[in-house]
Amino acid sequence: MAIPVIDFSKTEGEERSKTLAEIAHCCEEWGFFQLVNHGISEELLERVKKVASECYKVEREAGFEESEPMKKLKELMEKESCDERIEDVDWEDVFLLTDDNADQWPSKTVGFRDTMTEYRSELKKLAVRVMETMDETLGLPKGYIKKAFNGEEEDVAFFGTKVSHYPPCPEPEKVAGLRAHTDAGGVILLFQDDEVESLQILKDGVWLDVQPLKNAIVINTGDQVEVLSNGRYKSVWHRILAMPHGNRRSIASFYNPSIEATIRPAPQLLTEGAGAKYPSFVFGDYMSVYAEQKFLPKEPRFTAVKTV
Repeated sequence: MAIPVIDFSKTEGEERSKTLAEIAHCCEEWGFFQLVNHGISEELLERVKKVASECYKVEREAGFEESEPMKKLKELMEKESCDERIEDVDWEDVFLLTDDNADQWPSKTVGFRDTMTEYRSELKKLAVRVMETMDETLGLPKGYIKKAFNGEEEDVAFFGTKVSHYPPCPEPEKVAGLRAHTDAGGVILLFQDDEVESLQILKDGVWLDVQPLKNAIVINTGDQVEVLSNGRYKSVWHRILAMPHGNRRSIASFYNPSIEATIRPAPQLLTEGAGAKYPSFVFGDYMSVYAEQKFLPKEPRFTAVKTV
């Protein structure tokens, strides 16, 4: 079963109503879908692939050889007849790009900073367009989700880009590429590897592959969209498998609420027969709970967080 693919250009044409209905269905039933014709140029996406891959080779690969997951796997492999599995680390090299940590961005890869700055700018615009589409499909005013994530101020929502690589693993059955979890935040936009599979989502109790699709952007909804939609749109469990071949590239960008934003089900989605299914809370408080419970069942997070 393939993950749904949406032609985003059709949200502006004769097939607008049909496309919006398809997006709503994806958010309700899948929590994941792939966007094509999303407006980000092929030329820019090809440059992003190039600088990300070069950055790993030039600035990250040697460090991964000395990383905690590498050390733990070597220790495990030295044991005879060991059926153990590493459960507390992921087979992942990762770093974060934000506007606030620009002085920590990789500096030895030619073109990395300029390319990723341009890419993040374009992707942030796409994130807003996706959120406005979700506003419409939920019957909310245009800009509702964006305003909820920003709170009382303008443009203070968090927008971060996680650049990850998952190198070939000699014992892929012993460790996860990335352990199963839902995403804490709002809307996630993933530019995944064209060739190396391993991203899976949990649907109806079955793990399904998110098929590589050249230059598509994979969209998934985080916990905060689930809350704002009062459960109509769900955040979905997903994971990355460690693989024996290929070096999977994964560039995930997150449009998340400001840590001071108050998140609650949209009043427009509440009726006498269907009250709020989630509490009202400050996103920073939710993140404190999530940091401790990321890989644990989702529902207890909403009862553990301090309410407002």
